Amino acid sequence: MSDERPVAPPTPPALAGTPNAERYVLEADAMRRRQLRSALLHGSRRTWREHPRTWPAVVIGIVAAAVVVAALAVAQALDKTVENQEKQQRSQAVVELVRPA
Repeated sequence: MSDERPVAPPTPPALAGTPNAERYVLEADAMRRRQLRSALLHGSRRTWREHPRTWPAVVIGIVAAAVVVAALAVAQALDKTVENQEKQQRSQAVVELVRPA
């Protein structure tokens, strides 16, 4: 067993020569500044961890919009195809009426 005393944790140089009461005031001020900076960065909530993550909702919204746009494009293409087929059938019927077999 050694006769050495436990070593106190190192104190920051700014607080090294200050009495305990002043040290507590300075630490409280530093903590208040950290809290204010956190509130400024993360809004009115206490911490950033409490914020809901919005990017999954954004991705889902973009995917849903893409699916709707794709469905509308397919429906329009199908309507156009049906319309073109009807025009071809009408033109063939007109050609058959003009040139009897």
